[in-house]
Amino acid sequence: MTSMTHDGPQITGGVDTHGLTHHAAVIDQIGRRLADREFPATIRGYRDLLDWMRGHGTVTAIGVEGTGAYGAELARVLTAAGVTVVDVDRPDRKTRRMKGKSDPIDAYAAATAVLSGRATGIPKSRDGVVEAVRVLRIARRSAVKARTQAMNQIRGLLVSAPAMLREQVAGLERAALIRTLARLRPGDDLSRPLAATRASLRRLARRHQALDAEIAELDTEIGPLVKQAAPALLELFGVGPETAGQLLASAGDNPERMRSESAFAHLAGVAPIPASSGRTHRHRLNRGGDRAANNALHTIVLTRMRFDERTRVLELHGMNVQALYRSSGIEANHLHFPQYPLFEADGRASLLDFMANFSEDGREATR
Repeated sequence: MTSMTHDGPQITGGVDTHGLTHHAAVIDQIGRRLADREFPATIRGYRDLLDWMRGHGTVTAIGVEGTGAYGAELARVLTAAGVTVVDVDRPDRKTRRMKGKSDPIDAYAAATAVLSGRATGIPKSRDGVVEAVRVLRIARRSAVKARTQAMNQIRGLLVSAPAMLREQVAGLERAALIRTLARLRPGDDLSRPLAATRASLRRLARRHQALDAEIAELDTEIGPLVKQAAPALLELFGVGPETAGQLLASAGDNPERMRSESAFAHLAGVAPIPASSGRTHRHRLNRGGDRAANNALHTIVLTRMRFDERTRVLELHGMNVQALYRSSGIEANHLHFPQYPLFEADGRASLLDFMANFSEDGREATR
């Protein structure tokens, strides 16, 4: 997308974003600083910021820090106005030590990063069904964590509970244990440890039941949205609404911002990193990228290794399955498997389905 044409010299903008205010700066084509100014982080403030920049010339692009946080709405407003928005990382520690840190310095640094070509990332649009999946998954993830915490607290209490209570629930599976504890009657005298323990266990069990219901409700809301966004992704073996939802959230509503399959592999932290020296030629695991996406791929590969016969055949052919396990299944990315795309025809991110269609070249590449 290109910026709208305005009279005047071509300029590049940069914005340092915060919760209540954004600091903007503009530079010319050779990097000279022209002006900087602070604006409120409101819809009116975003429009005033763009008008102010356009008052200095034709805006070619604007670098925005934190397009996934404080700068998310600003990026949406600028994109809707026809401006090219570039996602800019904050300056590294070495640069901050050498040049100092302030809002104007960071804003000018964002503009300079865009002009020099150091910053080229396209931010997520966050304006479609994938964004809806992402925000619902936040609620689900916190509910799952709270349920796990409640279960751990129940088991911790039972360890030191009076023998009478422990024997009452001994050997019960989790579902039966929760139902039994939710029906406990502690009595009115909570000064006795047995009664107090029963009361605590009953509250924790009922909390567990409430969180179970909340998670089930969220699953019924998230599932159809994931299917609407990427039905082909759900058809792959080992991919469910939870892992598919995470992969979609990592790719965003505009997956075309990733220019190749290798870019997606780097995003998910599964692209092999060169680690060669002298006569030693090898690659190492990529420990960067989106670790949540990496975990989703890891989960999918675990499922395939256990239940997919085509994947289990790999071990019979002498494949280094453990290496695939550690690298979440797609360590050998598009560089080794160009015949298996990461993206469907409609541009929506899918999975590298190489594990179901291994070739001799692929087997050699992952030894």
